[in-house]
Amino acid sequence: MDYNLCDINTVERLLKKHGCKFSKALGQNFIVDGTVCPRMAEELCADESTGVLEIGAGIGVLTKELCKTAKKVVSIELDKRLYPLLSETLGDYDNFELVEGDVMKLDLNALIKEKFSGCEKIKVCANLPYYITSPIIMLLLEEKLPIDEIEVMVQKEAAQRLCTEMGTRQAGAVTAAVNYYGSAEQLFEVSRSAFLPSPKVDSEVIKITLYGKPKYNVESEKKFFRLVRAAFAQRRKTLVNSLSSTLNISKQSLSIALYELGLDENIRAEKLTMNDFVKLYEYLK
Repeated sequence: MDYNLCDINTVERLLKKHGCKFSKALGQNFIVDGTVCPRMAEELCADESTGVLEIGAGIGVLTKELCKTAKKVVSIELDKRLYPLLSETLGDYDNFELVEGDVMKLDLNALIKEKFSGCEKIKVCANLPYYITSPIIMLLLEEKLPIDEIEVMVQKEAAQRLCTEMGTRQAGAVTAAVNYYGSAEQLFEVSRSAFLPSPKVDSEVIKITLYGKPKYNVESEKKFFRLVRAAFAQRRKTLVNSLSSTLNISKQSLSIALYELGLDENIRAEKLTMNDFVKLYEYLK
């Protein structure tokens, strides 16, 4: 049956039928604006050669649009209560497969290899819960998955942080990760009124296009990002003070490093570009 999953009455009837309720703990806010998911699917540009990995199927409103254009859609869903509901709402799509579990605990490389054989390209698409946006983005980037793009709907503030340039006030450790592995762009805004229940903030859809080859070369990515995370761990402190307290490096050594690199001794992490971080890592290494 072709349900209108953006109709509030239909959504509430389906949830009641399957004994489901919105879970605040899981950050569930279902989309009830019928223009959002078709536009997300259009921006993703999936075709008959594309496999799409969706994180969080919800009741299937975005999943349904992805199934219309992609070769195969595999959705990871944590909430067990939604499994029978998804069997009903997506039962007409033979290119859909549900994977039960927590995306943070699954072997995504193995999953992709198993589920997307025959797909020429693989993309990730998701309406991410606000509380776990950064950890999921970092996971998708650091696991070096065989994917081309990541398109996600996130809190507007997070979108700005993910897409901003390094060396600006909004930049953070996750900004550095995005810049290291790819390039991000803001696609379109989504009002809080587009969700049920309505959150307290607006959202935005962004796309991260991953580099085929690393743009920056460091000896150990693990140690490099340890440095980056430490630099942003205490944002209000100077870089010298933040790195000294988190990585146990002497302030004198750090001051000398900044002087040698032509950087101000009182500089904060948010003022460093990606090239600055790479040079600092190489110097301290």
